[in-house]
Amino acid sequence: MKCLDTTMTHQRREPSSSQPLVAAIDLGSNSFHMIVARVDQGEIRPVERLGKKVQLAAGLNQHDELTAEAMKRGFSCLSQFAQYLSGNQFQAVRVVGTNALRKARNSRAFVDKAQAILGYPVEIIAGREEARLIYLGVAQTQSDDNERRLVIDIGGGSTEFVIGERFEPRLMESLHMGCVVFTDRFFGTGELSEQRFQSAYYAARLELLNIEQSYSRLGWVDTVGSSGSIRAVSTILQAMGECEIISRDNLAMLKQKVLTFNQVNSVRFPGLKPDRQAIFPAGLAILMACFDALGIEHMRYSDGALREGVLHDMLGRDRHEDVRERTINALMSRYHVDEQLAAHVMTHARNCFAMVADAWKLTDKDLELLSWAARVCQIGLDISHTQYHRHGAYLIDNSDLMGFSKREQQQLALLVRGHRRSISKPPMTAWPKETARRLMHLTILLRIANTLTLGLNGDALPEYSMSVSRSTISLYFPDDWIEQHPLTAANFAAERSYLSKAGFKLVVT
Repeated sequence: MKCLDTTMTHQRREPSSSQPLVAAIDLGSNSFHMIVARVDQGEIRPVERLGKKVQLAAGLNQHDELTAEAMKRGFSCLSQFAQYLSGNQFQAVRVVGTNALRKARNSRAFVDKAQAILGYPVEIIAGREEARLIYLGVAQTQSDDNERRLVIDIGGGSTEFVIGERFEPRLMESLHMGCVVFTDRFFGTGELSEQRFQSAYYAARLELLNIEQSYSRLGWVDTVGSSGSIRAVSTILQAMGECEIISRDNLAMLKQKVLTFNQVNSVRFPGLKPDRQAIFPAGLAILMACFDALGIEHMRYSDGALREGVLHDMLGRDRHEDVRERTINALMSRYHVDEQLAAHVMTHARNCFAMVADAWKLTDKDLELLSWAARVCQIGLDISHTQYHRHGAYLIDNSDLMGFSKREQQQLALLVRGHRRSISKPPMTAWPKETARRLMHLTILLRIANTLTLGLNGDALPEYSMSVSRSTISLYFPDDWIEQHPLTAANFAAERSYLSKAGFKLVVT
C-alpha cells in the first residue's frame, strides 16, 4: 500500500473578526477534518477547513485495537488542529469520533490522549447519531422544499443512510461497510481485479439487505450523496466532461475504466486526489451496490456532511432547539412515564443540586445530565416493577438516543441504574477518578430526589434544605415533620443504609 500523504489540506476564506468563532472536528475512519466558522446573525459562515488522511480504520488489528502507528498518525494531525485552536478564541468547539473509534477496543486510550492534545472533550457518537448529523449538514445545502430525500454518505468505516424531509430525518441507519475497511478486506494485497471488485460489491449488497425493504417502503424523491468517495466520483465525472449528476451509466463506465488497472495504487483519473487512489475502487463498489439495492437512478453530490451538521447542531443547541430534549420526551412517551411524577423528581433534583453545586464543584452540564436522568429514571416500569432501575438503564444504554454522544448515553444509563436500591461501584470506577466522583454525587442527588417523592404528593413537601461536608449529606426539614411522616422516615432510613455501603453518611433531621 502507498505511504500516507501527510500533507494537511486547507481551504481558507478571509474571516471577519466581529463574529464569534465555532469549530467542529470530525475524527473519521479515513480522514480527520476540522471546519472553523463564524456565526453571523444566526448563520454559519465557514472561514477555514483543515483535513488530513489518517486511516484509523486501517490501523485496527485482528483484535480490533488501534495500533500504535495508527494512534501516532491521529495524534500528529490533532496536534496541528490544536495549534490552530490555541491561536484563536472560540465560542464553542465540538469533537466527534465515528466508526473506527466505535469499533476500537482501546478507544478510551486514544480519546484520553486526544482530549489532552486538543483541550476539548471527544465524543464517540453512535452510527445513527452520525447519520442524523450528516443529514443535518446535507440539508443545510439543499433547497428548503418539502420533497423527501435520501442521503447516502460513504465513509472510511461505515456508510450512513437517511431519509428525511427538510431538516427532519425520518429513517436512519449506519451499515458496517466503508472504503477503508473494504479496501483492506478485498484489496489488501494491492491487487485489483474484476473478481475482487465483484466480491466487494456483493459484500455491500449483503449489508444492504438489512435496509432495502424499509427504505423502499418509505420512499423518496431526491437522492443526495456526501463525503469523500461520492465526492471523488462527482469530481472525476466533471473532470471528464460528464454531467455532474451521478447515474447508473456513468458508474458502470467508471467501473470499466477502474478495471483497466492491475493495482489499486495505480488507479488514475482526472480530478482524483493521490490519497484516494487506493481506496477509490472499494468506494465505487459500495456506491454501485447502493444504486442497485435501492433502485437509485440518479444522485446529486452535496458539500455538506458530518462536520457541517455538527456545527448546525451546536447552533441549534444555542437557540434552545436541542434535539436531545426531543429524544428525552420521546423516551418518556414510548415507555409511558408518569409525567407528573417525573416533574416532581426533576424539581427536587434541581433544588438539591442548587444547594450543593458549589461544594461539590458541579457544572451546568452536570445539571443537564441530572435533569434528563430525573425525567427518565422510571422508564423501566414499562417492563416490570421488579428491578425496574436495571431495566431502565438497559433501555438507555442500548437504544439509539438522537443527539446524545455515547459518553452521555452511558452516563445517563449509569444514573438511572443507580437511582434506587444498592449503588454498584464497579460501573463508577470504570470512569476516570474525577468523572467517577461527579457521577457518584449526581447519583446521590437523584436518589434523594426520588426518595422525596415516594409516598407523597410532591406539592405536599415542606421547605427543606440540604448541605454536604466531605462524605456527609445533611437534609433539614421543619421541626417534627419527619416524625409525623413515618413512611418518608422509613424510606430515608433505607436510603441511609444504601449510602453507608457506598461510603456516605446521610443525616435527616
